[in-house]
Amino acid sequence: MKSVLVTLGDDHVLTLTLNRPDRLNAFNQEVLDDFRAIWDFAAVTDDVHVVVLRAQGERAFSTGVDVVEGYDLAKEPLKQVDPAAYLSPKFNQCWKPLVCAVQGMAAGGALYWLNEADIIIAGEGATFFDPHVTFGMTAALEPIGLARRIPIGEVLRMALLGNDERMSARRAHEIGFVSEVVPRDQLWSRAQDIAERIARHPTVAVQQTVRAIWESLDSTRTQALRTGLLYVQVATPPGTSRTQPTTRGGYEVR
Repeated sequence: MKSVLVTLGDDHVLTLTLNRPDRLNAFNQEVLDDFRAIWDFAAVTDDVHVVVLRAQGERAFSTGVDVVEGYDLAKEPLKQVDPAAYLSPKFNQCWKPLVCAVQGMAAGGALYWLNEADIIIAGEGATFFDPHVTFGMTAALEPIGLARRIPIGEVLRMALLGNDERMSARRAHEIGFVSEVVPRDQLWSRAQDIAERIARHPTVAVQQTVRAIWESLDSTRTQALRTGLLYVQVATPPGTSRTQPTTRGGYEVR
């Protein structure tokens, strides 16, 4: 892949680096195809415990869709599927935790990744905005996903002000969108540290935790609790030992 640099280390962290800095890491059809394959790979590969998403360049994590190259809307002509949704891990049934490290601008379609990230950290100076309405486009899909993460008032402010206002990393941290803000030169190492810590935990338990919490957003409280119990039982069947020490210092579900 040229649009995304992909590495998988012995630490079981799959690191994805957006590699279109000359286009501000905007996505085109090649990027969509790459991520559809990446999430399929990550979902079924046992050696992948955690995914880190980061980006080359200083100016932008991603500015959304590449307005020059675009993507092929005809690939899903009658299915009412947004092709850009293939950027999103949960849409693709990948329940490996996703840690995003954001620097520079994160705009518009970049929210496909951030809306489904499990942990987002930002470098100082990162900004978040949605320019759709500025260019006469309806801001709908990205803000709808964002509304499940942050207060609706913040979503509406971002969607309606468009390119006229950018949310700072500090403000994103205040409202819980970003879990921490770090100096830019520490961004990648901090994301790696977080990912390695998660990767040492029992992988089945981690994936079922991710899935139970995210799927609860589409359920009533009672239904979510019942479904969550099923995932608990899958990860820890009745009558079995909950944990087994490993040589890596973590634990495996037995």
